[in-house]
Amino acid sequence: MPTAIVMIDTEQALIPEVATQIAAVPGVSEVYSVTGEVDLIALVRVPDHRDFASVIADTMSKIPGVLKTRTYLAFREFSPTELDEAFDIGLEG
Repeated sequence: MPTAIVMIDTEQALIPEVATQIAAVPGVSEVYSVTGEVDLIALVRVPDHRDFASVIADTMSKIPGVLKTRTYLAFREFSPTELDEAFDIGLEG
């Protein structure tokens, strides 16, 4: 499933409200309030890469309080389960 990591700058006073509204957008699987250079990070998972436009550009970026978004598309996922399976290939005892 195509995944995007979206860095979101918001009006400081509206971080909780913006996070709640973003979390309710279909296609958004998680929203995190974070420290550092951005206020929120959202994970967006959609059935088709063309759906990113409606979720991110048409919906998330237009939520009141959102000042700027930066989107990173994921090429490959590495998780402990997948790494274990990759290293177990052909290693039957």
